[in-house]
Amino acid sequence: MLTRTGIAVSPGVAISPAMLFGSQGFRIPQRFVSVDAVDSEVSRFHASVEIVSDALGENERVAREQLGDQYAAIFSAHRMMLRDPKLNSEIESLIRTKCFSPEFAASRVLRNYAKTLQNLGNAYLAERAADVFDLEKRLLKTLLGEKRPELSHLTEPVVVLAHNLTPGETANLNRDFVKGFATEAGGHTSHTAILAGALEIPAVVGIGKFLADVSAGDVVIIDGNRGEVIIDPDEATIARYQDSLKQRETESERLAALNTIEARTNDNVRIQVLGNIEFPQEVAQCAKRGADGIGLYRTEFLYLGSDHEPTEEEHYDAYRSVIREMGDHPIVIRTLDLGADKIPGDIEEFRTKADNPALGLRSIRLSLRHLGQFKTQLRAILRAAVHGDIRIMFPLVTTLLELRRARMILTDVIEDLEEEKAEFRRDIPVGMMVEVPAAALLAKNFAREVDFFSIGTNDLIQYTMAVDRAEPSVASLYRAGDPSILRLIQMVIEAGQIEGIPVTVCGQMSSDPKFIPLLLGLGIRNVSVTPISVPEVKDVVRNFSINDAEQIAKHALSLDVARDVENFLRNELNRLCPDRLSDTPQAQ
Repeated sequence: MLTRTGIAVSPGVAISPAMLFGSQGFRIPQRFVSVDAVDSEVSRFHASVEIVSDALGENERVAREQLGDQYAAIFSAHRMMLRDPKLNSEIESLIRTKCFSPEFAASRVLRNYAKTLQNLGNAYLAERAADVFDLEKRLLKTLLGEKRPELSHLTEPVVVLAHNLTPGETANLNRDFVKGFATEAGGHTSHTAILAGALEIPAVVGIGKFLADVSAGDVVIIDGNRGEVIIDPDEATIARYQDSLKQRETESERLAALNTIEARTNDNVRIQVLGNIEFPQEVAQCAKRGADGIGLYRTEFLYLGSDHEPTEEEHYDAYRSVIREMGDHPIVIRTLDLGADKIPGDIEEFRTKADNPALGLRSIRLSLRHLGQFKTQLRAILRAAVHGDIRIMFPLVTTLLELRRARMILTDVIEDLEEEKAEFRRDIPVGMMVEVPAAALLAKNFAREVDFFSIGTNDLIQYTMAVDRAEPSVASLYRAGDPSILRLIQMVIEAGQIEGIPVTVCGQMSSDPKFIPLLLGLGIRNVSVTPISVPEVKDVVRNFSINDAEQIAKHALSLDVARDVENFLRNELNRLCPDRLSDTPQAQ
C-alpha cells in the first residue's frame, strides 16, 4: 500500500480500479515532407483544424447544457485560440518554408507557446499551458489518425490517473463510470480543477511523479477531502473506506431531508449559512441544499472564461440569473479579484511579470488602476440590484484610502446612472473583504465606513503566515488554527460588534465543521461555505449552544500552537456531534 499526497480540488472519496490515461503520448513519425507534398500537407493541416474546431464546438455545447455558459466559455476560448490567424500562420509557414510535416510544425509551435507560459514564473499562467497542450493533443490525434481511449465511452467504474487531464478531457468524463481522478500536474486554479469541482467528481492534482507506482487495474482510493491517493490499499483500508462511503450516502440522504430547516443552535440562535459560488450556474446547488443566500459571488470567472473584457450587459445578465434563482435571499457580489497576470488580452497594458503576483497588482488595486473595467462592473451591479437583495463587496482592501477611493468611484457611477435616468439601486450596502493583516489590525477604523465585513480566511492565513497555500513544501505552515489567525479574526468580529455591522467568514475555514463552534463562540453569526458543505454545516450548528461555543472559543484562544488548537476543536466536534461522520475513516 502506497499513499501519495497532492492538492485536494474536489471533495469526496472514490474506490475503483485504475485507468492510466494518456501516458503514452504521441509519436510523430516524420519531421519532413517532400517539396511536392507541401500544398497537400497544408491542406491536411487546415482540414484537421476544422475537425478539432468542430469537436471543441461540441464540447462547448455539452458544457453549456450540463454546466452553464461560464464553463462553456472555456472551450469557446480554446476554439478561438485554435483559429488564431497568427498561430495558424506560424504553423503553415513552417510547413511551407522548412518542409516540416504538419504534425511536427503544429507540435513545435504550440509547445513553444506552452513553454513561454511555463517560464514566466507565474503559477496561474503556467497552468494555462495545459490549455495549449490540450490543443496540441487534439491536433495530433486528428493528424495522426490515432485513437486514444475516450473517457466518455467507459463501460465500468474506474478512477482515472494521468500526468494531467486537459479541460476537454475533464469535461467529457462520464460521471456514471469515472468515480474520481488524480493527476501528477495541476493546481487550484487550473481549468481542470474548476471543472472537477463543478462536476463534483473527487479529484486530487499536483501529486508529482506517481504513475510509475501503479498499474492499470490496481485498486486505488482517491480521497478528495484530504488530498490523498492510496495505491493498492490493503483489505482493511478498503473496508474502512467502503463502510465510510455507505455511511456517507445515508448521511447525505438524511441531510437532504433537512435542507429546508433553518440553522439554529440548540438554544435557538439563528445562524445564516450562505453559499460561495464561482459561476451563476452553481447557485442552483446552493438553493437545492438550503443555503440562506450567496455570501460570496466570485465574479472573476466572467473574465477568465473569455478572451475579452466582459461588457456591462454580460455582467448584468450573469447577476440577474443568480437573482432569479435566489429570489429575495441576499447575494454578495465581490468585485473583480484578479491579478494583472490573469487579465484578458485586450487589457494587455495591465499585465505584469510580477515575481510574486500575490503581492502585486491585483484585486481592488487593479480595479482602481483600470477604472473603465471597474465602473462597468459597478454599473451592472447597481442595475441588477433593483431585482433582488444585492450587496457589493470590495476585495483585498489594505488601506482606508483604497476603500475611500473605491466608494468615491461608486458614487461617481451612481451619479452617471442618475443623469442617464437608468433604473438602479442607490442605497446598496457596501462591504469589504478582510483578508490581509493590515485590514484586520485596523478593523475598527474600517468598520465605521462599511456596512459589513467578510473575512477571507484563505488569503488571511496566507498573508499572515507568509505561506503560499498552493506550495506543497510549506503546506504544513498553512494552518487555519494558528493562534495568530484566531486573534485576527477575533479583532475583526469585535470591531464589527462595536460598530453594529455584520461579520461573515467566507474562506475554507468556514466549510470545515470543526471550526464552526469556534467561529460562533467568537461571535460569528454568518458563514459562507462551498455549496456541497451547506447541509453539513447547518446540521453541525444544531448540535450545540452558544454557551458551548463560547467555552470552546475561550479554551482555543488559550492554546499556543495550531496543532493543539485543531486537535482540541476536532475532539470537541466529536463530543458535540457523536453521530457525525468524519471526513476520513479511521483505522480500528
